[in-house]
Amino acid sequence: MEACVSKAVAVIACVFMTLFYVAILYAPTLILRLPPPSSLKNFLIRRFLCAAISSVVSLLFSSLILPIRSEEASSLVGVYGIRLDHMWQAVVFPLSLTSLMYAGSLVLKSMLLLKSWKKHTDDGGGVSLNCIKSALLTFLDYIISMASNVLAWRTYVVAPLTEELVFRACMIPLLLCGGFKIYTVIFLCPVFFSLAHLNHLMEIYSRQNYSLLKASMAVGLQLGYTVVFGWYASFLFVRTGHLVSPLVAHIFCNFMGLPVMFARRRGLVSVAFVAGMVAFFWLLFPMTRPNLYNKTNNCRCWHGYCSWN
Repeated sequence: MEACVSKAVAVIACVFMTLFYVAILYAPTLILRLPPPSSLKNFLIRRFLCAAISSVVSLLFSSLILPIRSEEASSLVGVYGIRLDHMWQAVVFPLSLTSLMYAGSLVLKSMLLLKSWKKHTDDGGGVSLNCIKSALLTFLDYIISMASNVLAWRTYVVAPLTEELVFRACMIPLLLCGGFKIYTVIFLCPVFFSLAHLNHLMEIYSRQNYSLLKASMAVGLQLGYTVVFGWYASFLFVRTGHLVSPLVAHIFCNFMGLPVMFARRRGLVSVAFVAGMVAFFWLLFPMTRPNLYNKTNNCRCWHGYCSWN
């Protein structure tokens, strides 16, 4: 693909969007001199607004640099992988693929659930209409509590959506237009993604009363995880041309946390983890074939993903 933007401009633009994404979070108190929020809820809502502004600015900023010639709305948003076609493929296939990495975690959760159910039956309980009704009500209460929990909104909605918009939808097209090779983009883009998490170093150091060494180790682990996930999310975006694909993977990973590789006295968990990882790498390319997400005779991927073998 011919470079439409110089590599220097593409990298500088990505650096700017990274710095802006982090800096604007501190703008209300440091620049606007607003009083500190009175509660955690107000603090997070303020950050939600800042992240939303950063995402919109990044979209507008990158649109001024990218060589977008079409004025049709579908083409404009399609540049960022915002599409309605092939939606179920963009959700089901990446989500199924991602869940394979958590085979150990899912097996462990299933074993704990079975243990809880066995205890319930041993205590004289059984399957009844009231039991099923109670389980459904418990699940409904959990959903309602999550929907009203501002931390859940941060973890499962705002953070994944804004981060994927800025660090995938805006940056990957810029780097590809800069003439970077696809694999280079996949490995380079998460570097910006991980740098945006460096601001957690001072937060952990000051709020958790950690030593600088412990705070550095905690942030280092987080940066390593974000880099690895960033590779995977960038790979999904490049292969599918669909923003929804890395978005659902991001939400699922945030919900599951780190994959469980082993559990004490539960060897089946380790076996499931290894089997899941083998299946993940075996299906990684087949389940992300570009022709599953695009019409091969009318490719919507303007970066030429459909021709990538």
